[in-house]
Amino acid sequence: MLKLAAMVYIMAGSMLAGSFVVAALTIGRMDAISITVAAVLGALAALPLAWFVASRIYKAIRPA
Repeated sequence: MLKLAAMVYIMAGSMLAGSFVVAALTIGRMDAISITVAAVLGALAALPLAWFVASRIYKAIRPA
């Protein structure tokens, strides 16, 4: 399941990091520190999301 979570994280991490960066730019935070913090927070927020989605996919593929 770790491989599945890693694959989901690749998609979710880039999506959330990009969304957080766009949100930071939208509210006027144009400096490099704010953009970096937004990207890191998005990538960190994607970790539990990727694990949750991967577990749901795993249960759907291999029912107990």
